[in-house]
Amino acid sequence: MIECIPNVSEGRDRPTLDRFVEAVAVTGCRVLDLHDDPDHYRSVLTFVGEEDALFDGALALAREATGSIDLRARRGVHPRMGAVDVIPFVPLRGATMEDCVRLARRVGRAIGEELRIPVFLYGAAASSDARRNLAEVRRGQFEGLAAKLARPEWIPDFGPSRPHPTAGAVAVGARGFLVAFNVVLKTADLTIGRRIARAIREADGGLKGVKALGLPLAGRRLVQVSMNLTDVGSTSLLAAYERVEREATALGASVVESEIVGLVPRAALGGATTEALRLDRELEDVVLENRLAAR
Repeated sequence: MIECIPNVSEGRDRPTLDRFVEAVAVTGCRVLDLHDDPDHYRSVLTFVGEEDALFDGALALAREATGSIDLRARRGVHPRMGAVDVIPFVPLRGATMEDCVRLARRVGRAIGEELRIPVFLYGAAASSDARRNLAEVRRGQFEGLAAKLARPEWIPDFGPSRPHPTAGAVAVGARGFLVAFNVVLKTADLTIGRRIARAIREADGGLKGVKALGLPLAGRRLVQVSMNLTDVGSTSLLAAYERVEREATALGASVVESEIVGLVPRAALGGATTEALRLDRELEDVVLENRLAAR
């Protein structure tokens, strides 16, 4: 069993998102979760299956999203470069990282050849060290793709060397567990969110395995610290939350709530509870193992 967690650049049109889910489900994959976010203009699907079913499911989603999303007309607060922005594969029961790398390359080649979309391989599937980090692959976003693709070092792994006019490009990769975790602050001051993000992310000397951004939630007049936890053995959900809360208190802000985007493996909790995280829904509802058992 392998897990696929694609991110699509649509977070406001529920009928469109329902079509995406149906396109995946009819291939035989088991859809475990859909998380949509209007401020990010982004949604995250989680589905599982064997290799061939996931190949069909990922390609079906890419077809549907390419026909439905025009990036020239939409932009949220989250960085993005494609209609389907990223398609990661994660090994679960009986699967290896090598299986996921092989699958990522199959899917990337099919998207490039059939849909004529530039494809970058990243993570464990990357064709070079410069492409392992998703943030580097996505740097410049949709608007900067044409200039990026014109540089020799950014020739795509598959597909044309020019952006798709409406769907941009896509990153397809293989990786271990990653937890997307957001903490909402009771402030409209984006400077506070950005200072906290800088204090906690590993690249600036903060918590190991933490990537973070401070983002505005314009619809709520609040600020969010948006995190990816890439090494949950070193930094758990609870540890990340408590550090954000301490930094916010020191800056005169407080936490409104937190949210987990998609699902989280139980090993990442670090003793967390719904109450301790001020989570916007029951923690047990978003534990990966629970969803797998239920489906």
